[in-house]
Amino acid sequence: MSAVAAASAPLLHRRRRQVVIERLIGSGFALPAFALLLLTNLIPLAILCYLSFTDYEFGGLEAHVVGLANFKAALADPVIRRSVANTLLYVAIVLPGAVLGGLFIAILVHRRRRTRSFYEVIYFLPVTSTLIAMATVWQFLLHPSLGPVNAVLKWIGIGEIAFLSEPSTALPTLAVIGIWQLVGFNMILFLAGLSAIPRDLYEAAEIDGCAGAIDRFLTITWPLLGPTTMFVIVTTSITAFKIFDTVAVLTRGGPMGSSEVLLYNIYLEGFQYFHTGYAAALTFIFLAFILAFSIVQTFALDRKVHY
Repeated sequence: MSAVAAASAPLLHRRRRQVVIERLIGSGFALPAFALLLLTNLIPLAILCYLSFTDYEFGGLEAHVVGLANFKAALADPVIRRSVANTLLYVAIVLPGAVLGGLFIAILVHRRRRTRSFYEVIYFLPVTSTLIAMATVWQFLLHPSLGPVNAVLKWIGIGEIAFLSEPSTALPTLAVIGIWQLVGFNMILFLAGLSAIPRDLYEAAEIDGCAGAIDRFLTITWPLLGPTTMFVIVTTSITAFKIFDTVAVLTRGGPMGSSEVLLYNIYLEGFQYFHTGYAAALTFIFLAFILAFSIVQTFALDRKVHY
């Protein structure tokens, strides 16, 4: 037994050394990605968490810890409450519009052969364009007296509509622009999901008597698009919550605060009023809310998804 143990000892030592070398090599490959994650996410998040408990103002030389005062002020601020309500309303309009619109366009484009690439490019252009520049274009299109949209409304007898200067229409107008921007990206995702569905399933369903397009969609297409739909819903929700560009360019929170959203108020507090500590607390609340909302969505939808 001692001879066998003496013979296996070097082999065991070599195996342990090989395992250590493999772990070091793996850690070396992961180190650049971890360093990037640390510098761009974890350290800024830690600084944000610290600032949220202070009264630091942008450009100041010192900060004092104030505990939960910033969070209490945020919860009691009527402006923040209004901006949260506006953000939720914006998401409630954009989410179904962008998801269902992307699905509908994807179904129409999927069966095309010669013109599919053309439509994919046309619908994907808003995703590739700079939203700030496109917001300026939208400002001209929706102008009450000079814009072509109101010109068409006048021609059909509806009359002028102040899309961006009326409290009742400002936020829905921004939501329509948000849908216009997101629908092309969602279309590409749904096209990928549709392409992954085997054609044999449709042929078998047709043999079984499921010949109608609506029946095929409800029994085959929609259930098999479950994973894609869940991903589209979560990503669209996160993007909708981050609405800022169009508000900053088109309405600046007006008129009468009807289009103020949470991210725009964070920008005002941090870079206009220089209340950096308060803005950090709002940002922390914003991130926590998005994280919780995404987790709830994922778990709620995952139960209904067929993989």
